[in-house]
Amino acid sequence: MLDRTVYEGWWRPGAADLVERFFSAAPSKSVVLVSAGLLDPALSATEHRQVNVDLPKRIIEGACRAGMRVVTCGTVMERLTRHPNPYIASKAELGLFAQERATAGDDVLHLQIHTLYGGGAPAPFMFLGQLFDALRHDRPFEMSPGRQLREYHHVEDEAAALNALLDAGVTGVVPLSHGAPVTLAELATHVFDAVGRLDLLRIGARPEPPDDNYATILPRPRLLGQVDFRPALQGVAAYVQAQLSELQKKQA
Repeated sequence: MLDRTVYEGWWRPGAADLVERFFSAAPSKSVVLVSAGLLDPALSATEHRQVNVDLPKRIIEGACRAGMRVVTCGTVMERLTRHPNPYIASKAELGLFAQERATAGDDVLHLQIHTLYGGGAPAPFMFLGQLFDALRHDRPFEMSPGRQLREYHHVEDEAAALNALLDAGVTGVVPLSHGAPVTLAELATHVFDAVGRLDLLRIGARPEPPDDNYATILPRPRLLGQVDFRPALQGVAAYVQAQLSELQKKQA
């Protein structure tokens, strides 16, 4: 992990030269994973563009000149929504740039990622974060009818999938899918049932979003056939239970 002070200015025009010099001493074909990014759609388009587009573009330009392989992280919603919010729009722009560079011969891989869990507490603005917040405060969880399809990937399984793609030398844009989505209603029901609090779940209390994924299932890439993705319902429930247990220990 690079300290933020190293790369916080790399989004600026002309910073590709700084990036190239920084990585010039690294072994050729080392992998640079650009995991820094903003996810909250409530942030401004300017903020999303600076961190989610300009920063990785400069890193791609400079690191590839230094002989590195570069991996950027996007979202599968780049291909699943017709009306992207600022977050999705920024990732879609990055994906187009990564594909252009890969087509031109640069060793660039842009991953279109599903929803991750397992790396600490869930972000408060995301579905799991709101669900977790309701459980920890013992209050009702109001949600839409929950027909939206989602794939949930544990971060350790995602790392194994990334390594499989790197070993295969894949470049360009790849949707990192396991092909077994669940609906948000199924997920919420399973989690609240697992912790014995189905009484808090209010499915259908909020309107259904008009622009979401209700039907498309992205197939698992052939190169990920041997990756053992844990089942989403059981995996997410175990994760939420572990987070609640950890919280209780801290409060004890």
